[in-house]
Amino acid sequence: MPALHPIAALQGRIASYYTGRIERFGPCPAGVDWPSERNQRVRFVQLLRICDFSRPLSLNDLGCGYGALYGHLRREHPGAVVDYKGFDLSAAMVQSARSVWRKHPDAVFEVGDLGRAADYCVASGIFNVRLDEPLRLWETFVADTLHSMAASSRWGFAVNFLKPLPIGTDPAPELYRPSPARWARFCADGLGAAVEVLTAYGLREVTLLVRTEGARLRP
Repeated sequence: MPALHPIAALQGRIASYYTGRIERFGPCPAGVDWPSERNQRVRFVQLLRICDFSRPLSLNDLGCGYGALYGHLRREHPGAVVDYKGFDLSAAMVQSARSVWRKHPDAVFEVGDLGRAADYCVASGIFNVRLDEPLRLWETFVADTLHSMAASSRWGFAVNFLKPLPIGTDPAPELYRPSPARWARFCADGLGAAVEVLTAYGLREVTLLVRTEGARLRP
C-alpha cells in the first residue's frame, strides 16, 4: 500500500488529535482546545470583520469543530442572509456539529478540506496546535491551507495565529507562534492579496483579514 502524502498524513494526525478532544470534552470550548467561550467570541468577532453582512453572502468555516461559529452568527447577525458551510478534518467533530445543530437545516457540515467556492472563508485557531510535527512540515501545511482558502474565496478570508511569547519565556513546544509579519507577507506577496492585520483585541494573537477580490494567485 503506497504511503500517504506528508500533508495528507499530517491532516490525519490533526483529525485524530481533535477527535480525542471532542470525545473527551464534548461540544464546548475545551472540545476544540479553546480556554473559554469568551475567547471564542472575541476571535469570531475579529474573523468575521472580513464579511460584508449588508448583502447575502456564502461563508466557508474551515476547522468548524462543533459549529460554534454558526451559533455566533445566529446570535450576533440574526438578520444576515448567510449560506454557511462548515468543514472539519475530524469526522467526530462533524458528527457533533450535526447533532448540536440538527434542528437548523441551513447549518451544513462536511468532513474534509474546503469542498466549494464561497464569498468568504474563515478559520479559527487551526494553525495553533502544532503537536510534535516538524516546523518545516507544519509551515508547508499552513502555506497550502492559505493557498486553498484564497483559491476558494471570492472576496476574502480570515485566519488567526498565536503571537510569540516575550523573550525569556519558555514556550509550549506543541504550539505554533510565528512572527505576526510572517504570514501577512506570505498573503500579500505570495497570494497577491490585500492584508489587514488586527492585533489590539486583548488576546496574544493576530488576525489576518485577507481580501482576494481582483487578486491573482502567483505560481
